[in-house]
Amino acid sequence: MERIHDISAENPWSGIVRKGQTIRIIDSHGQQAIDTIFYNAADPGERYCNQNTMRDNGAAYIGTGSRIVSNEGRLMLTVTADTAGRHDTSAGCCSCESNTVRFGHETRYLHACRENFIVELARHGLGKRDIVPNINFFMNVPIGPDGTMTIDDGISSPGDHVELLAHMDVLCVISNCPQVNNPCNGFDPTPIRVIIRD
Repeated sequence: MERIHDISAENPWSGIVRKGQTIRIIDSHGQQAIDTIFYNAADPGERYCNQNTMRDNGAAYIGTGSRIVSNEGRLMLTVTADTAGRHDTSAGCCSCESNTVRFGHETRYLHACRENFIVELARHGLGKRDIVPNINFFMNVPIGPDGTMTIDDGISSPGDHVELLAHMDVLCVISNCPQVNNPCNGFDPTPIRVIIRD
């Protein structure tokens, strides 16, 4: 069985991926950051942990073969396919507050991923405190030799995808990033597609 979900530009989405199913996240138009958090569907207190994931993989980026690990040190998902090359797991999500600090007070009221997460998590009885540092699929965040990070032009092309196999029932929560002040979306947020398969 296959479930297809088209997510319009700038909007959130969530869905359950059962153990043994795969989720394919498709960057339909290219250069679109897709902020994503995974939760244990049975116990949302267990959720994606960027520190455990980086430590377990020995890498700062996520790609084919990466293990997505929870805050309890358990394997949640494995990346089984990736046509883009690497995905950020350090930069976190944009917010109205960070927009203001980075881009000026006039950007304070622009739509942001943190607000998308708050809206979507509320559908599952979760709130602001349940937002953790997320995966930024297709977001290009080079790390310099001195440890500095920059958000650069996306490296994904139209139709690029990442596919993950679930090792437990997971709740996937996505913010299709609305950021227009830096190049993570090519300054033009676009729709994406999610496919969940048995």
